[in-house]
Amino acid sequence: MTVTVQASNFDEVVMKSDKPVLLDFWAVWCGPCRMVAPTVDKLSQEYAGRAVIGKVNVDEQTELAEKFRVMSIPTLYILKNGQVVERLIGARPYAELAAALEKHI
Repeated sequence: MTVTVQASNFDEVVMKSDKPVLLDFWAVWCGPCRMVAPTVDKLSQEYAGRAVIGKVNVDEQTELAEKFRVMSIPTLYILKNGQVVERLIGARPYAELAAALEKHI
């Protein structure tokens, strides 16, 4: 299951995680975000217990979007030990996202 990441739970969910974290920055009105959403949901099921899959609504969490310098969506970040290790911009297929995540597990 994906985790809704907000400024209020960011430290707990992302910074303190002992697992890699994939963050999907998205918005309700974004067509490509809706295309990648099922892929992100599938990753959350396939990687349950091995990675944290989080979603950040950029319209509701502008502070986090600014912190990560999100200029276009969807933008996906992979973090390990609180540090960004990979950034993927745009809708990507499952195989590409899984391979990127797998490198950091």
